[in-house]
Amino acid sequence: MRPETMLAILHQAGRLKENTRHCWIDADRKESVADHSWRIALMAMLLSGEEEFRDVDMDRVIRMCLIHDLGESFTGDIPAFEKTAGDTRREDGLFDDWVASFPEPQRSEWQALLQEMEALTTREARTYKALDKLEAVLTHDESDLATWLPLEYDLQLTYGRENVAFSPTLSKLKAALDDWTREKIRLGKAGETLTDPPKGSSK
Repeated sequence: MRPETMLAILHQAGRLKENTRHCWIDADRKESVADHSWRIALMAMLLSGEEEFRDVDMDRVIRMCLIHDLGESFTGDIPAFEKTAGDTRREDGLFDDWVASFPEPQRSEWQALLQEMEALTTREARTYKALDKLEAVLTHDESDLATWLPLEYDLQLTYGRENVAFSPTLSKLKAALDDWTREKIRLGKAGETLTDPPKGSSK
């Protein structure tokens, strides 16, 4: 790959540092798409030490995590509860066209990853997708309850549930996040705040 081509790709990808997601991570700062993608990749790296994932190609999962939202470098992020099928088609089309412009071998590698991610039939793709959902729940649990929309009180508990069902490890992680969510809501009703994991939340 020519240096100029690599720089152009990295420049486009760098927009994820500016494109924000729905969740506030501080009083004056929303989460960026890059923040989200980085932590999903870190989650995958942590999973690589778990017995359940011994036979999963975690390097491939990490690659999926790193590229999964790059279409949003063109469109920006749209929250899951607002995103339409048309929005998804537009984002995917722009991403696919961009990747098609890559030189080989990067073009073929990325296209294969995107097809696998879309199909969601391999353990690797299902793992990436579950982490994508779990990280969103985690970030909301870390955020100030005052920033939540009314619909998120229920969504926090249901979001990603079906995506983790294939994995005992990820199901336990979701259960721990649900404990955090419930405690956060309980304390919020009492006028208290909770932005750190409650002790003893894991099962």
